[in-house]
Amino acid sequence: MSDLSEKNELIKVSKGDEIAYNRLYYRYHQQLGKHVFRITNSMDLAEEIVQDVFLKIWLNREVLAGVHNFKAYLFVISKNHTLNCLRKLSNERKHLSDFEESYTRLLIHSSTDSNDYYTILDEAINRLPPQQQQVYLLSRHDRLRYAEVANRMNISRESVKKYLQIATFSITNYIMTNFHTILFISVIFI
Repeated sequence: MSDLSEKNELIKVSKGDEIAYNRLYYRYHQQLGKHVFRITNSMDLAEEIVQDVFLKIWLNREVLAGVHNFKAYLFVISKNHTLNCLRKLSNERKHLSDFEESYTRLLIHSSTDSNDYYTILDEAINRLPPQQQQVYLLSRHDRLRYAEVANRMNISRESVKKYLQIATFSITNYIMTNFHTILFISVIFI
């Protein structure tokens, strides 16, 4: 295509001629794609940028009548758009990295919270009256059945059941009261 015929095509496109626009697109889209690919090293991103650049050209087609070297104009627009996309992608990756770092800190902190939880659980168990404490430990830690706990402690199966209910209620209340306070303080420091 000569400079004169390309200038005529640009004037037609600037007036809204879609056929002339399609001719420009088919003439340059592969060259532009290769150029952008060399910068991005991503076929998907290159295709997206080429589409964006040609859409931008169509949306601002009125200025094409004043363009003297369309290829240079096209490549400058594509370079600027590519750099903007890469900047945006870099920012998104940084935000993702920051999020992952925060999430990792939260997980580490959560494991600290787990340690706090078990510390509070131990405190709650230690605060139980001796028989409730023994029933709870034999049932929950040693995994003995009610009958086995009753035989070991020389109490009735119903007493084991009742002691375990009371112990579980006391432990739950103690944990709820104390762990929420620690968790609240932990979240504030994060």
